[in-house]
Amino acid sequence: MLYKKLYKSLLGDILIVFDEEALLGLYLERQKEYEERLRDSEIVKNDETALQDSKEEDYNILKLTEAWLDKYFSGEDPGFIPPIKVIGSEFRKDVWDILLKISYGETRTYKEVGEALLASGKYERVSNQAVGGAVGHNPISLIVPCHRVIGSDGSLRGYAGGLEVKRKLLELEGKRKK
Repeated sequence: MLYKKLYKSLLGDILIVFDEEALLGLYLERQKEYEERLRDSEIVKNDETALQDSKEEDYNILKLTEAWLDKYFSGEDPGFIPPIKVIGSEFRKDVWDILLKISYGETRTYKEVGEALLASGKYERVSNQAVGGAVGHNPISLIVPCHRVIGSDGSLRGYAGGLEVKRKLLELEGKRKK
């Protein structure tokens, strides 16, 4: 069964989507197509059950996710990743795996993410646009840190939650000056 819960953050509501074992989605309220992503997400399409509001039952995955978010929004590196299950193409999963390796407070360029894909030996060619598309379709915002990917010139480029939110997240991590 799939569950959802709203988490209140300094950026607004964050929708947490999970099952009994893993986090499946983390969507910022301001994120482009917030409701559409929930309604039409691959998560829902791949599960015949309706998305249920979480009750006060003890779901360890929810506790871990909320603990991660609490620590993150307090300005600290959470130091762990709750169990996640990403749904997407092999290419997107490979990109998201690289994003998970970007440390708190660090950034990488789209080009560097593409170079890491090439270094894996799985791909002969990778375009920055393909990397950007995969980054932009990340279903687990913040924890899979797509906000840490920037342009080669250091500029902020595309973010489903908006560039101002991306800027705030990088400031929170101490990466960018206000």
